[in-house]
Parts: sequence; C-alpha cells; structure tokens
Amino acid sequence: MSKHGDLTELRLRLDEAITYGTHREAVKLAKEGLRQAGERDLKGEIEYFKGQIELLNKNFTTAIEHFDVAIKYNPCDGAAYNDRALCMVELGIIDKAFYYFDKGIEVEPDYATIYHNKGWLLNNIGRHTQAIESFKKALTLEPNRAVTYDNLADALFNLSDYQGALGAYRKVLKLLKPGCCRDIRRQIIARIKSIETKILKNKGLSPQIANPKNTKGTVPK
Repeated sequence: MSKHGDLTELRLRLDEAITYGTHREAVKLAKEGLRQAGERDLKGEIEYFKGQIELLNKNFTTAIEHFDVAIKYNPCDGAAYNDRALCMVELGIIDKAFYYFDKGIEVEPDYATIYHNKGWLLNNIGRHTQAIESFKKALTLEPNRAVTYDNLADALFNLSDYQGALGAYRKVLKLLKPGCCRDIRRQIIARIKSIETKILKNKGLSPQIANPKNTKGTVPK
C-alpha cells in the first residue's frame, strides 16, 4: 500500500468500506480523507480523495481528471493509477485501462489491490488463466484478502476447476470477519453448495446418495 503518512490507514479503511461496506460509509470516509488532506495542504491527497468521491458517485470522467492531477503530485501513487483504470473500465475503455493497471504496478509493485483489480478485469473479459496469475500475485502480497479469494474462485470455476474453486470459496468463509458481511457469507455458502452438487453430478452421484439423511436406527456422526 502507498505510504501516505497519517492518511494510509484512512485509505485502507476506505478500501474496506468500498469492498464490504455501504456507499454511504465509503463516501463519508472519502470526505474525511479530503478534509484531513486539506488541513495538511497535501495537494496530491486532496485530488486523490476528490477523485474517490466522484468515482463513488459514478462521475467517472471527472474522477479521472482528479486522479490525473493526483498522479502529477504523487507519480508513485499506485492507487491513483488503479482507480483511474477502474474509471476507464466503467467508461468502456478496456484496452487503455490495462495500461494504467500496469503503470500502477510499475510504480508500486507491492500494492496488492492493483493486481486484484487487474485480475478482476481479465476474468471478466474471459482471460481466466491470466486473471488467476494476477489474483495469486495479490495474495502473495496480502494472503488474507478474502475478496481476492472470492474472485480467484470465480476464475477457477470459469476454467472448470471446481475443486480449486471450492477451496478458494471455503477460504473466503474463513477470512471474513465474524458477524459481518452476512449477505456475502450467504452468497458464498450458496456457491459452495452449488459447486458441490456439480462435482457430485460429474461423478455420476446425486446429493441424496452422497449425503443420505439419517434414518431411524442409525447413529449420527
């Protein structure tokens, strides 16, 4: 993650809110970042958080303008390149988005989020094998990124690696914080059950045969 003094922690909280929280929470944190950056007269950070607010409000062209200025002030800010690339994806400018992901990786090679988001885009355009490589790189940098395991599972599923997808989804459940992300947890559990059913069908079994219900006289394990 970029080193941005006291704002590094706030950036991390913003990333988490965007991934697991609500739009309202994310906007609140972005505005707090803008306030703190303004108090310190950190011009690059001011533009970065302005860009975040515009991105969250789906004003992608305006967001790009702010990220470009942020990059001029902080040329090694991988997050600014990353978020500019995401704006371009939203605008349908896919090929050039990869340039900014790669540029972000070049200037900040230890920032896991860029590899994750590049993998997300690769997976969505059908380049699943390359996506897996990006997700695995992100996980070498941040081994406990539940969201990356989630996306890795989807890429593995797309390549019909059902056992691999199953393992990655189970990893997500282990990494999600207890008591939070209940909707996400339910979705993951549903995917796991669906994959387990698919695996059994591929083996010529039915879920009922593989997992018989206890009947009278049997001893449950």
